[in-house]
Amino acid sequence: MTVFSTVLRLAVILLLVSCAPTEANRYLVSDQESFNKLIPQLSAGDTVVLANGVWQDFEILFKGQGTEDKPIHLKAETSGQVILSGSSNLRLAGNYLVVSGLVFKNGHTPSGSVIEFRENKNLLANHSRVTEVVIDNFNNPDKTEPDYWVAMYGKHNRFDHNHLVGKRNKGVTLAVRLNTPDSQQNYHRIDHNYFGYRPIFGSNGGETLRVGTSHYSLTDSHTLIENNYFDQTDGEVEIVSIKSGKNIVRGNVFNEARGTLTIRHGNGNLLENNVFFGKRKKHTGGIRVINADQTIRNNYFEGLTGYRFGSGFTVMNGVPNSPINRYHQVKNASITNNSFINVEHIQLAAGSDAERSAVPVDSTMSNNLIINDNEVQPFSIFDDVSGIALKNNIANTQVHEDVAYGVEQQMINLTSLDSGIKVPSDNEVQAGVSRDLSVMNKEDTGVSWYPKTPAQVAFDSGKTSIVRAGGQSLMNAVSLASSGDVLLLEPGQYDVPKLITIDKTLTLKSKQQGEVTLTFERSALFEIHDGGSLKLDGLIISGKNSPDYSGNNVVRTKKWGMVENYRFIMTNSKVVDLVVNHSFHFFQTGKVAFADEITLTDNTFSNISGDILRLDTELEDLGIYNAEYVNVHGNSFTDIEGGIVKLYRGGSDESTFGPQLIMTKNEITNVGMGKRNKSNASFYLHGVQVTQMIGNTFSDSAGVIVEHTVGEPKTRISENNFYGTALPAVEELRVKGPHTAILENNLVK
Repeated sequence: MTVFSTVLRLAVILLLVSCAPTEANRYLVSDQESFNKLIPQLSAGDTVVLANGVWQDFEILFKGQGTEDKPIHLKAETSGQVILSGSSNLRLAGNYLVVSGLVFKNGHTPSGSVIEFRENKNLLANHSRVTEVVIDNFNNPDKTEPDYWVAMYGKHNRFDHNHLVGKRNKGVTLAVRLNTPDSQQNYHRIDHNYFGYRPIFGSNGGETLRVGTSHYSLTDSHTLIENNYFDQTDGEVEIVSIKSGKNIVRGNVFNEARGTLTIRHGNGNLLENNVFFGKRKKHTGGIRVINADQTIRNNYFEGLTGYRFGSGFTVMNGVPNSPINRYHQVKNASITNNSFINVEHIQLAAGSDAERSAVPVDSTMSNNLIINDNEVQPFSIFDDVSGIALKNNIANTQVHEDVAYGVEQQMINLTSLDSGIKVPSDNEVQAGVSRDLSVMNKEDTGVSWYPKTPAQVAFDSGKTSIVRAGGQSLMNAVSLASSGDVLLLEPGQYDVPKLITIDKTLTLKSKQQGEVTLTFERSALFEIHDGGSLKLDGLIISGKNSPDYSGNNVVRTKKWGMVENYRFIMTNSKVVDLVVNHSFHFFQTGKVAFADEITLTDNTFSNISGDILRLDTELEDLGIYNAEYVNVHGNSFTDIEGGIVKLYRGGSDESTFGPQLIMTKNEITNVGMGKRNKSNASFYLHGVQVTQMIGNTFSDSAGVIVEHTVGEPKTRISENNFYGTALPAVEELRVKGPHTAILENNLVK
């Protein structure tokens, strides 16, 4: 071998060595300082591992330049065992970054997002992925302070197999942001996530997923939302709010979710293969259609009870020459091969009024299957729907005359498939969804290592403990109880010396009805805090030992700052002698506190100087209110100086379903006549969306005042007796003309 050939061979070897890929590094870090020092040193292919444990007040900035073949990873040492608590968040910036295995709980973000695909407005993340991450009740303690849990910026990012549950403060759970060109036409993918329980927010600002905003609604996003599970995501009327164009929403499951998948703004969106299981839960909805060129095909709807903008299916009227933030006319919508099984309401040209007068045009509704076991047809028509051409649809009922030409009435037998959907037993029926429609399993979304727990702890679901008579004995028992427990009170007197804080789901029940008397020495007996719900059964509650102050309460919520919703139920009980001073109320809500349910059944209230239910602290007219369902049934109210229910929802927002009052078969005698009852009413209802007042007897009492505001409120007052009591006064505050309440079959003497 010549010297030249030897030199040439060595040169080739050196060249190959220099071109060989460098080995990726794996770094295990156990403190924030080490992490921050490491980030600038990362190269494509590197992995950063966070040590197991609780990382308190950790604001993670994960940035770097990976490649498609060699992304940079940030992961937990063990998935689920790295907990980000306190004031913590995560920002990604750069290219080809992957984050996995983290859990955010017991804290809240100090910034506008828990997870954000950008460092700042100039440094975004692209081609990056967040997977198998949990955000669990990571809420700002100020419920009204908005934030996102996830804000997606940049392009070609993926958010998948994550578990998000319990968002309670204002703001969208996951938002795709289009506020700069670098985040538009983004082609993000959002898939296989578990969106768990989002409680009723009681105002606008409770969406679970939103793509875009009205300002950028004529911009295309090209976001793919597929195979996610929305489980009791009840925040507001829009569960998913599409506010941009060219998005695909497919293969998602909506389980017992109040509200709808809404194409609020933007054109050319495709919604297909989605499944809606309402299970007869109130206000469960399906799809709401607005704007142009929308395609809605092969979606399955079952057991949906929602109406108006929350219906099982809604096609809206638009505003002529609409501003960008209002309702654009429906044009060229294609609605094909969908199945509507036991769906109460299909509404066409919905929202028609003096402003929303642009009817749907150039649209088709074909090959849909509409089956209602109760044989009640579901269509409501609010305007001219000749611009929606119906063809080859099948229903088991005769439908509304305006659409009957395109709906064949046929008796259809249904078969339940293993997937959970129902299809015609006759394979020749072409209407409705395809038989091979895949239904996403809850357990195949989110992560396998974190439990999908029920939304609420049920009353009476824990152990039962016997409590001896005495105030201190009761306080000790409450302190030792677990959520769901029942405290069974022995007969006797319970004089309670301190305020009892309720921060768990708890039932207090008399062992012998009417043989347990509670008195109290503080300004309130019970105060409900976050995590608390209270049920009282068979008790006597007296104010005779209460302090001589005005404004006492038997039950109140925390005065300000509750984040979690609560429930209060009282049955078979007696409340007496709340008269030690004026304005002694039975129940008073604090500011921003929100009840999923307040129920009074078969109780007796007498000799009270204040109100029974004070649910009117939100007077700023911002669309916020204090209780969703208020149920008052079979009670006796006698000698009450204040009112029975004061329930207020102000503002002009239409994003909520409540509040709702159901009052039946109560006896009201000498109620509301006290000089401090400023409403001069036994019931003062402002902005209540549903009122049913049926079969009650009023004697020598102040009247009922109902003030309608927005949202097409449904008020029915019927079959009541008014003795020495004026008929209810109903006023429309925002719509000209006579009121819309139904007052019938009431007796006045």
